Amino acid sequence: MAISLGRVCDLVRYPVKSMAGVPTDSAHLGWHGLDGDRRYALRRIGDDSGFPWLQASRFAHLVLYHPIGHDESSTEPLPTHVRTPGGEELELRSRALQTEISERSGIGVEVMRLRQGVFDDASVSVINASTISGIGREAGEPELDRRRFRANIVLDNGPADTFLEDEWIGGTLVFGEGEQCAAVSVTMRDLRCVMLNIDPDSGGQDPRIMKSVVRLNGNNAGVYGTVLQTGNIFVGQQVTLIPRARR
Repeated sequence: MAISLGRVCDLVRYPVKSMAGVPTDSAHLGWHGLDGDRRYALRRIGDDSGFPWLQASRFAHLVLYHPIGHDESSTEPLPTHVRTPGGEELELRSRALQTEISERSGIGVEVMRLRQGVFDDASVSVINASTISGIGREAGEPELDRRRFRANIVLDNGPADTFLEDEWIGGTLVFGEGEQCAAVSVTMRDLRCVMLNIDPDSGGQDPRIMKSVVRLNGNNAGVYGTVLQTGNIFVGQQVTLIPRARR
């Protein structure tokens, strides 16, 4: 039996990994997550590891860089420029932007585009607004900024319990109604890192946030999923859960 989970209240794509997100009222969910999500990343020059990307966990002020513009030559909503913390608007793939970030971070980087995106664990991340509120209360920040959690989809399910997402593992999230609606298989809990501590407006860090998630839920908050059916998602859309079949 399908269970109502509430409605989509925030929908965000992150065109450049670890940079600021771009809120939107609607988005197409493709096989590789939201169209335009994490299609660019900054590769650390000389790093031959399996995950060579510069992230805000190493350079917190990366969250202060804002992708802007619209690449009309792309079939996805991709930016053309980045607004730096200093207010400059630099072309996304320019040497000027690479130099700016390399000098500020102390790490040589180059901008790379990856057609299927660069994701930590899975292509879609979801969290309840009630979970964020519960973490905020524990941390002494009742108005905790949702942007800290960098989720693609935030659900508003009213005054619900915290960490209800853990119960979704193995189930399917269905966005809207009908045969053509988008669907996501919930595969795992979202194990958090120090990016939770980073203020999206200042780049300053508050360790109380991550410590609260550790105390409350073993450092997990929200879930990851993979796409089962492509389709459109929009703010205000009803979301239901088809639970994992019990044996």
